Amino acid sequence: MEFVVVTGMSGAGKSLALKYLEDIGFFCVDNLPPALLPTFVEICDKNSAEMQKVALGIDIRGGKMFDDLLKFIDSEYESDVKFTVLFLDANDEVLIKRYKETRRMHPLMKNGTIFSGIQDERQLLKKVKDRADYIIDTSGMLTRRLKAQINEIFLNQKDFNSLIITVMSFGFKYGIPPEADLVFDVRFLPNPFYIPEMRNLTGKDAIVKDYVMKSEEAKIFDEKLDDLVEFLIPNYINEGKNQLVISFGCTGGKHRSVTFANRLFDHLSAKELSVLISHRDIDKDAKR
Repeated sequence: MEFVVVTGMSGAGKSLALKYLEDIGFFCVDNLPPALLPTFVEICDKNSAEMQKVALGIDIRGGKMFDDLLKFIDSEYESDVKFTVLFLDANDEVLIKRYKETRRMHPLMKNGTIFSGIQDERQLLKKVKDRADYIIDTSGMLTRRLKAQINEIFLNQKDFNSLIITVMSFGFKYGIPPEADLVFDVRFLPNPFYIPEMRNLTGKDAIVKDYVMKSEEAKIFDEKLDDLVEFLIPNYINEGKNQLVISFGCTGGKHRSVTFANRLFDHLSAKELSVLISHRDIDKDAKR
């Protein structure tokens, strides 16, 4: 019997993960106290013919009983039950935003501060996260991407790494993205802004892409960029990094940076990595 424990930060998407697991044939139960897990597993095991795949949602509402959870799943349980722990995470800024949008209170919220509740929860869940078989960071993730990753892990049995890569374009005139891990300044390349017929276009347009990429400098940079990123990504994965933001900046964020962000996105997507694209400032410059 396959048994998946779905846990993680409140607001990170555990309910959605359970829904997607149910869609692919898992029998799902949410918010069972960890202390009741041994009894629940025994019931499932006795009915294994009907319950081959079970997913159990456990979160901080279970109180301090997470030690019971860890002790049980790591014990030599005399059964053919296969335990997998899926941990859903997101950064503090995203979690705070989600709580404000839904107007819900964090279960550990103190003195009206969402942030303090999140910090307490991170501390309580640290051992569980360290034990997790899979960690999915949903900070910049669309719901369809979360569904795809759930399917990749539990339906298609594909090799999985928890690194989510966001490739971003931006304009230096609007500031460097604070979330960026790697920043590449492509202002050394010819600027299509000064070509009248390209001024109001973007790096998504073929004429602009061709103009940006025609210089020898652009071709060399593109080649060296691919080599660098392909070297870094497996090392980030081995280090346990969950989120990587690679950003490209030009003056206004609509021509050169967009061109290279799209090129890297296509390159990484072809390698079946978990990659998202964001053009932060592409629409900010008023047309002239």
